[in-house]
Amino acid sequence: MGRIGISCLFPASWHFSISPVGCPRILNTSLRQIIVISILAAAVSLLYFSVVIIRSKYGWLSRDKKFQRYLARVTDVEATDTNNPNVNYGIVVDCGSSGSRIFVYCWPRHNGNPHDLLDIRQMRDKNRKPVVMKIKPGISEFATSPEKVSDYISPLLNFAAEHVPRAKHKETPLYILCTAGMRVLPESQQKAILEDLLTDIPVHFDFLFSDSHAEVISGKQEGVYAWIGINFVLGRFEHIEEDDEAVVEVNIPGSESSEAIVRKRTAGILDMGGVSTQIAYEVPKTVSFASSQQEEVAKNLLAEFNLGCDVHQTEHVYRVYVATFLGFGGNAARQRYEDRLFASTVQKNRLLGKQTGLTPDAPFLDPCLPLDLKDEIQQNGKTLYLRGTGDFDLCRETLQPFMNKTNETHTSLNGVYQPPIHFQNSEFYGFSEFYYCTEDVLRMGGDYNAAKFAKAAKDYCATKWSILRERFDRGLYASHADLHRLKYQCFKSAWMFEVFHTGFSFPVTYKNLKTALQVYDKEVQWTLGAILYRTRFLPLRDIRQEVFRAGHGHWRGVSFVYNHYLFSGCFLVVLLSILLYLLRLRRIHHRAPRTGSLWIEEGLPSQKGPGPL
Repeated sequence: MGRIGISCLFPASWHFSISPVGCPRILNTSLRQIIVISILAAAVSLLYFSVVIIRSKYGWLSRDKKFQRYLARVTDVEATDTNNPNVNYGIVVDCGSSGSRIFVYCWPRHNGNPHDLLDIRQMRDKNRKPVVMKIKPGISEFATSPEKVSDYISPLLNFAAEHVPRAKHKETPLYILCTAGMRVLPESQQKAILEDLLTDIPVHFDFLFSDSHAEVISGKQEGVYAWIGINFVLGRFEHIEEDDEAVVEVNIPGSESSEAIVRKRTAGILDMGGVSTQIAYEVPKTVSFASSQQEEVAKNLLAEFNLGCDVHQTEHVYRVYVATFLGFGGNAARQRYEDRLFASTVQKNRLLGKQTGLTPDAPFLDPCLPLDLKDEIQQNGKTLYLRGTGDFDLCRETLQPFMNKTNETHTSLNGVYQPPIHFQNSEFYGFSEFYYCTEDVLRMGGDYNAAKFAKAAKDYCATKWSILRERFDRGLYASHADLHRLKYQCFKSAWMFEVFHTGFSFPVTYKNLKTALQVYDKEVQWTLGAILYRTRFLPLRDIRQEVFRAGHGHWRGVSFVYNHYLFSGCFLVVLLSILLYLLRLRRIHHRAPRTGSLWIEEGLPSQKGPGPL
């Protein structure tokens, strides 16, 4: 009978044969050979699955890390774990003109990477509600009785003390920052109020509270803090991890001669309140000035700061333009418009001998009110009667002189200096009136489109007031939209449009404005930016500890992915060595005498000739 010999790449000692007669026949390979083959097969399988798992696990994480990070912020509604000793806390009191609010923030231990910022979030109580409290009136009401300020603010601090773990009080920084209401007070009254806080609070509370932790901040500081808070929530201070992320080249302030760096593009903010309008955005490139006077003005509008914990690192150095325009808020603008309308109408009536607007039967025709809406302006005991004509285009044209634009280059509202904006590579968020104008009535909040907005506003203005009232009564507008909003929606739409496109010179083709009330379903306060900026050096403590641990346990600092790839590389080297050894044995086997080898492997005696039948 013939036999089938199997040797393949295996050495001579592994050679065996299969007899057709005995099939299936138990192979006579030794147990050691079977174990070795099994180990090799298992090792190859282990290597394969290790590579697959690593690639799938870490490749997926790197691709979706951005999504997971944003999702974590969106769903960050869990109660703060006050039993965790690695959680730190910070407190900011916003002392505004109408009242004071306290915000409690928290953050986990810093990861030790000097390039990363603290992961600060708003603290949430056991009911998952933000730890926030507000009291009235504003702190400026105590200008003539500063000795009562500590008693006034104590309820806020008691509220924070109840939520921050007692063991953490001494290491929890407290910042009391005063805004608009305090700015208008004389410096002596400001100082008296702050001294009372600095004297009494340390007696009753153990928070980390030094002289620099209580101050009156400028409008510029408040704008910078708001810009920091928005961009922090948007994740714009983090490292570039995706190829499709929007980036920008930046000339670091103070090192303009150095090569520009590439980092994530930050977002600018537009905020139109009732009294003022504010704009803030990063100026990535070195700016030039048309005159020395313009340069002097620009110094008061440009803020340069480092958000990183290491002053020698320039990764988080930013140059931000901040400008606040009093009188350009929605309500203040309407008041300015009515004042000029009243004065000009009275003057024309006197010069021309007319009675326009002096009686309901002969009202002044106001293009900025909805069609057929009747309104009144009262000043100095006199009344000017208005009736809306709902002409959006004429209203815009009437409002353009209120922008106070000049012919000087790089200027905006009131002729104030404004650095160039790279409209093709920029993004802005519009808050307050920018959102209310687009969403409350027109239901167009979100991505802003100038052509669509202008058409919707034009249609609204041209709609009869009786129809608008009917729609309002049927609940077709936003739940918080009231009759005041309906009356002045036409005016405010035109005002917002002119401020954005004429005042700030954004082209009507600009597509990267998002009007919003919240970011990721959270109302972002400037206090978040304040705590982030003022605690920027705190990670140095954790970084030193990380360096200490790294010096005493280097291999523990090696990343998980790196360990696996190192193991895989070593394993491949060992496997290659084994294969080379097997090939060498095979060549030795082919050179050796073949006589009797087949029978020896089968354990049978050698036969040199035919045996007896």
